[in-house]
Amino acid sequence: MTIQLSTGVRNALLDSIETAIGASAILKVRTGAAPASPAAADAGTVVATLTLPADWMAAASGGTKAKQGTWEDTASDAAGTAGHFRIYAADGTTCHLQGTITATGGGGDMTVDNTNFAAGQSFSITGFTLTAPNA
Repeated sequence: MTIQLSTGVRNALLDSIETAIGASAILKVRTGAAPASPAAADAGTVVATLTLPADWMAAASGGTKAKQGTWEDTASDAAGTAGHFRIYAADGTTCHLQGTITATGGGGDMTVDNTNFAAGQSFSITGFTLTAPNA
């Protein structure tokens, strides 16, 4: 039998992710595929860097946890096609979370309004939700 978690345990697990990463996390959108794990060296060109709101995720509910507040940048760092994201502690160097990034409706772990970045363009993160096991 597969181990199953109660909704309360799933929610606590998800809320602990935001607590471990901390307030005002740094999100970097990068080109290409994500590294093998968050512990691996960064890969790809940084096309955008955002400081997320101090409370950047809503409280977990029903085994999911969604972005909170507005995640946008008025001027991207460089030109390129977004391929993955990494979320760092506020120090900007300790990576804790990574995943794929696609345009809205593209099925990525995180979605943006446009994956083709031009240096200086504005953009918005349109979707990001964490889902606990067996939710």
